[in-house]
Amino acid sequence: MNPITEDDIADFLLNTPDFFERHAELLAAVQLTSPHGQRAVSLQERQAEMLREKIRSLELKAAEMIRHGQENVLIADKLQRWTRELLLTREPSALPSVIVEQIKSQFQVPQAAIRVWGVAPEWAVQPFALGVSADAQAFAASLTMPYCGVNPGLEAASWLEDAAGAPAASLALLPLRAGPADKVFGLLVLGSSDPQRFHAGMGTDFLERIAELASAALGRLTAA
Repeated sequence: MNPITEDDIADFLLNTPDFFERHAELLAAVQLTSPHGQRAVSLQERQAEMLREKIRSLELKAAEMIRHGQENVLIADKLQRWTRELLLTREPSALPSVIVEQIKSQFQVPQAAIRVWGVAPEWAVQPFALGVSADAQAFAASLTMPYCGVNPGLEAASWLEDAAGAPAASLALLPLRAGPADKVFGLLVLGSSDPQRFHAGMGTDFLERIAELASAALGRLTAA
């Protein structure tokens, strides 16, 4: 005859839920070690402790969800203010600087720059349309989503002005295109001296929304 194992006992208790109803005295008699010290507690008290721990865990998760929700509301408000400034800009040639300056002020991004190519002839001599090599354009065209990570010395990083003398240690590069299947016509560059401000593991949904809105606004500059 095989000896009874702990698994056999566990299966029996799981499959016999009325066992402790018939032997209620065991609930008080069984002594377990408390996780909060070496004192012995009853099975009922241990179960109560487990429930309290579960409640605390749920409370922490709920607090985290509330915090994330509040952060998302703040970000949505900033995005709305940024978009409003774009809509209020009537002069097309002013849009690139408005995009950059409002990103820096609304989202506390230390460094930002933008370049647009393939613009209409009347905008071709504007600073935002100059100084972009064919290699930089090809790199931007290769991006299917924003690049976030360390500054590997890309040409686009040289478009940034050092913030308080601190060069960008991390970058976010946002390709600009009218639609998902359209050709890239520009690049928005965000930089920070903090190497963790833009990192490979961060979400890019918000950055993609910024790129979509900037692309829609800058469509007025491109050649027909």
